[in-house]
Amino acid sequence: MAKHLSFARAAENLHITPPAVTMQIKELEAGIGLPLFHRQGRQVALTTVGEYLLVYARKILSTLKDAEDAVARLQHAEVGRLNIGMVSTAKYWLLKMMADFKDKHEAVDFRISIGNREQLVALLDNNEVDIAIMGRPPKDMEVRAEPFAAHPHVFVARPGHPLSRRGQLTVEDLRPLELLARENGSGTRAAMEKFFADARIDPRVKMEFPSNETLKQAVMAGLGIGFVSLHTLASELQHREIAILDIHTTPVVRSWNIVHKRSKILSPAAEAFRYYILEQGEARLAEQFGHLLY
Repeated sequence: MAKHLSFARAAENLHITPPAVTMQIKELEAGIGLPLFHRQGRQVALTTVGEYLLVYARKILSTLKDAEDAVARLQHAEVGRLNIGMVSTAKYWLLKMMADFKDKHEAVDFRISIGNREQLVALLDNNEVDIAIMGRPPKDMEVRAEPFAAHPHVFVARPGHPLSRRGQLTVEDLRPLELLARENGSGTRAAMEKFFADARIDPRVKMEFPSNETLKQAVMAGLGIGFVSLHTLASELQHREIAILDIHTTPVVRSWNIVHKRSKILSPAAEAFRYYILEQGEARLAEQFGHLLY
């Protein structure tokens, strides 16, 4: 309920009716003796008591999950639920790898959370995911981050854009342009800003987009130059709907990382998935995307 702040969405997620959710919340509030939610029409918000209780509820759920994982380790069984978090850019290749892993480990069930980097860091911090796939690991959290593959980013334009016909460009050619960018908090936005900071240029962002798909559609519509992960472009490049700009010092290459909190005990299923990504991730990405720059 605290996650959705909606009785209807909480009921849908729990596969029960909204009145059942309401009844359980009232029983919990009666036991505590204090309200957990403010209700005003359809607007629902946590009270101060609710905020405090949520912190402890998350700790309880995290401890229960760690206990389940510890038992599974003792049983040496690759079974159970595996909570995987991924930045949205990873869905273009990671879901296929997860399907292949599932074929070999039928007793493992996935729960998937997708968001930008900032959202994924919050999920890690709250122990809501076992493993996260992301570009730039958090620096202010005790995590184990293992790079497993290169992650190139490129500037793109619609086919026929004047810059796409000029051969190799420099970063100075981008200085006067208004750019299409991902939202603040995303790893792609951070990579773009570092690229321009290294060149001592203050980028002129014309529009921000909350997803790769919307940004690519804007580029194809001719709204401007965009900066995206190469790993999001397979279909558009194959159908010649987008052109990569040949800019000196690009692609901007980062690393894909598999990340988990050092304090977290990984289940056998999580360890198996970790080894699978570390062993096969680079080759699978090269096979799927390696030809796109040539």
